[in-house]
Amino acid sequence: MVETGAGQYFVKLRGAAQGTAALVAEVLVAELADRIGLPVPERRVVIFEPGLESNDRNDELADLLAASRGENLGFKFLPAARPFVKEDLGLVTPDFAAQVRWLDWLVMNPDRSPANPNLMVEGKRLWLIDHGAALPFQHDWDAVTAESPLRPPPKVPHLLAGIAADVAGWDELLTPLFTPDSLAESVAAIPDSFLLPLLAAGADLAARRKAYGDFLWRRLSGPHALG
Repeated sequence: MVETGAGQYFVKLRGAAQGTAALVAEVLVAELADRIGLPVPERRVVIFEPGLESNDRNDELADLLAASRGENLGFKFLPAARPFVKEDLGLVTPDFAAQVRWLDWLVMNPDRSPANPNLMVEGKRLWLIDHGAALPFQHDWDAVTAESPLRPPPKVPHLLAGIAADVAGWDELLTPLFTPDSLAESVAAIPDSFLLPLLAAGADLAARRKAYGDFLWRRLSGPHALG
């Protein structure tokens, strides 16, 4: 948790084991969620200056903070929110469940399971969180082919599988909300500082941004194996 001039933010650190690829996924999935009206906490870049001190005596945390100098990703702290539990399934409508399943299909998110819901509850409102495991293709661009975007969703249990009754119907409504230009706008929201550490020496940043948009557009344009 970090106190900023704009209030408290829960900050995901660039120096964590997942590196900045997880931050890229967090930003891009949140941008796509915004476009279809799914709630993700407000986010902003949080800069850690060199020499940032911590009151925690854990050397491991100090090392993590040192490795996270520069731009990190903050999500607005929701003081009234709590983690989702199975008893909250009654709050989930079939339409909400279908939209979430569709988004998770698009970004190939394997991580919204009964064991790990990655939802927060604020009153009767649900918030989507923790999308660092999405966009798995970005971890090995050399292996990406023209067929990669057409792969079916991960064979893992989805938290909302039993509630999302009409994913195909929502697919027809949500797919037209995206165009190559809108995807490029979403990709443009990713800070350069999150992408640059993922590039090989001499690689072109603009080309990498375009590759994200092209992958998602190919996924939207091909057969939708919605699961």
